[in-house]
This record gives sequence, structure tokens and C-alpha cells, in this order.
Amino acid sequence: MNLLAPLVLASALGLSAAATAATPDPIADTRPTVVLVHGAFADGSSWNKVIPLLQAQGLNAVAVQNPLTSLEDDVAAANRIINAQTGPVVLVGHSWGGAVITQAGGNAKVKSLVYVAAFAPTLGAHSAADTTGFPAPPGFAHFIADADGFLTLPADAIARDFAQDVSAAEANLIHATQGPVRGANFEQRVTVAAWTAKPSWYIVAGQDRMIDPGAQRALAKKIGATTTEVPTSHVPMVSSPEAVAKVIIEAARAAAK
Repeated sequence: MNLLAPLVLASALGLSAAATAATPDPIADTRPTVVLVHGAFADGSSWNKVIPLLQAQGLNAVAVQNPLTSLEDDVAAANRIINAQTGPVVLVGHSWGGAVITQAGGNAKVKSLVYVAAFAPTLGAHSAADTTGFPAPPGFAHFIADADGFLTLPADAIARDFAQDVSAAEANLIHATQGPVRGANFEQRVTVAAWTAKPSWYIVAGQDRMIDPGAQRALAKKIGATTTEVPTSHVPMVSSPEAVAKVIIEAARAAAK
């Protein structure tokens, strides 16, 4: 019998353990990914000015392309992007996108919510329920409905009521890239209200002509959001991207803790 064998084996095991201890397992990147959900009369390009600012801070940012065909379809599109991420998610929604993130924010990967001039429905309510009693936004008078009930905004309404504080060239691009939205979407009721369980931020657009600024302030108060107000049109991510990015970065820092 070789009496040295147990000692050799123990030595080998010890060396192996030491080697393993000296080589730590890779640490997962816990920086959150920012998932950006656009609203009606828009597409993912509405976040083009914000994304580089987030990336400059080391954040991954992904824009969802909503089909705008139903609340369920838009939530499914958001969840496909959320589920593809390996770490925590900050979910951002503009306008109609606020209803989408209210529902999709129930995803376990979502750690915080950012509403940008957005609806924030109460559980069981539709997107505009909390805006009744406030002045009718001027932009609502100019929707064009097609035979299938999908709504668009004409170029003059985009320039006057949707994005009155951007250049004519930018307003033209918004008009050209807008996604027609099914009008019935605004009557659909959320079955999840993620803001009741997750920290929220709200950016009020003080010169908004699509969702009354007073209604936005009331929404922000209702959901207990950390609130920032900017003196912009309905599209602060286009006209004031630095201010929008600053709030999103704040929410991302909180999500990373």
C-alpha cells in the first residue's frame, strides 16, 4: 500500500481549492438596462436624443417599437425587450407608453418606472380616466381617424400642439415617422398597476398641449412619484433630452442599489 497516496491526493485537492479561490467567479453586471417605450403618434426614434446621453453614462438603452394595435400587443412588445435583458430594468414610458409601462412594469425584472408626460392609470382604469375634469388638450381636436379606427395627427397639429418647441425639420420627421394608434387603445383598462409596488419618477411637460399639465401633476402626485417639471411641449425627450436623461439616470442609480 502506498502511504503517500492520501497525502498526494490531499495536496492536490488543496492546490485545486486554492486555485479555485484565487480565481473568483465572474461578477454579473448589475447596471440596469433602460427600456424606452414610445407613445402614440410616435415611434422608437423619439428617444434618439436621449439614448446617447444614457450610453455616455455606461447604461444600456433599448427602444421598444410599439405596434400601437392594442394595450396587450404593446405590453407584449415591451416584455419581449425586458425579458431579453440579463439584469435589472428601468422602464420608461412617454404619453400612451405610460399605460404600457404601468402594465408591463409588473415584470419582475423591472425595478423602477419613469413616466414622461404620460398616462399612469389606476388599477382597472383606462389611460385617460385620471385626466377627466381637466381642460381638454388642444391637440385632441385634430385627430384623423381612418376606416379601421386608427388615429394620426396632421403635420400642422404636430407642429402646433404635439411638438411646438422643436425645429420645423424635427416636427416634419415626427409627422413622417408617427405610428397610427388604434383609438380603442385609450379605452382599455390595465390589470396591473406597477407604480403601486415600484418606485416611480414623473416628468411633467409644463407646456403640453396633448395631456394637460395640471393632469400630469395630479398623476405624479397620485403615484407618489419623484417629480420634475420642464417647460416643454408634449415631447421633452426631443426638445429637452438632457433633462429627461438626468431623471432616467437618477432612476437607474436607484435601481442599481
